[in-house]
Amino acid sequence: MITREQSPVNLELPFATLDGFITPNERFYVRTHFPIPQLDTKSFRLKIEGAAETPFELSYDELLKMEMQTITATLECAGNGRAFLRPPPDATLWELGAVGNAEWTGVPLAAVLERAGLKTAAAEVILEGVDQGEVKQPPRPVGKIHYARSLPRAKAYRDVLLATEMNGAALSPAHGFPLRAIVPGWYGAASVKWLARILVSDQPFAGYFQTVDYSYWDRRNGLPMLLPIQGLLVKAEIARPAIAEVLPPSTKYRVHGTAWTSDSEITKVEFSDNLGVTWQCARIIGQPMRNAWQLWEFDWLTPAQPCRATLLARATDARGRTQPELHDPDFGPYLINHCLPMEVEVRAPARSPCATRSLTVETDARRVLHLPI
Repeated sequence: MITREQSPVNLELPFATLDGFITPNERFYVRTHFPIPQLDTKSFRLKIEGAAETPFELSYDELLKMEMQTITATLECAGNGRAFLRPPPDATLWELGAVGNAEWTGVPLAAVLERAGLKTAAAEVILEGVDQGEVKQPPRPVGKIHYARSLPRAKAYRDVLLATEMNGAALSPAHGFPLRAIVPGWYGAASVKWLARILVSDQPFAGYFQTVDYSYWDRRNGLPMLLPIQGLLVKAEIARPAIAEVLPPSTKYRVHGTAWTSDSEITKVEFSDNLGVTWQCARIIGQPMRNAWQLWEFDWLTPAQPCRATLLARATDARGRTQPELHDPDFGPYLINHCLPMEVEVRAPARSPCATRSLTVETDARRVLHLPI
């Protein structure tokens, strides 16, 4: 894993190592805002309160006795791809790997809300984690705050899961043990980890991570409005070749990666080796699955002459949404779904007689990948 920050810990999957539909737990990206809390199942309690007819709390054992569901869902950090922005923002510079796809098992949030009995006026469901700390950059509240995000009532009832397992194993501390939310089709910011309180509200939630952070400008009727980040934007990423990888000339190379979207399925992925002047259709691998990423591949014949080539991938979903060419400046350091340029070098690789069969890729000044060839 690539360490983007040590305190709090933020880890990224080296995206060039992508090798399957399900991301193994130990290779799933980690995003934290505050120190990881150390919790145990015996003392754990999930509180449901606010605009509910019957507020109550659940122990971990009581949660496990409820009817469970397993779903497959892709989570992406809202800042994934930030390293491609120019100028680079003053924020964690994720490249391509702050995204993952996993099977999540848990209790539907709707079952818990039905037991509580939401009042007629209830409009939002606020999810609050145990993790807490002080925000460093202004504007900020004074003192420690908990990480919290809210969901509209309709979304909370539709498909949100209170997960206890990830890929068939209990959640690890870094991934939210003992309980986290999984909000399918939404950026990972909504999938609150270390979940301990559900607050039903009859008013829009204006918390720090709902308005100051994880928000963007949306222009409706000519008026810019600040909105919380919610649904994933359609996006394709190239896993191999990696950034700055050296490829031999006149060779058929398997370009491959993943694509995802929100509340729909990927229907087309296209590939370009000439900065989007022309596009060719890639092959989609496997059956489309709503709110889970789609693997794809393309057999590319590398140029005959040595050169630098910039590769692009572009996804389209069943609702007709296609990746844009450029990043929307109203999105700031978030929602980075434009076609990301992957520059590679085509030339005969230099080898020594004793060279091992591996490829060194200098992806940036901080790290080097050794990739099999």
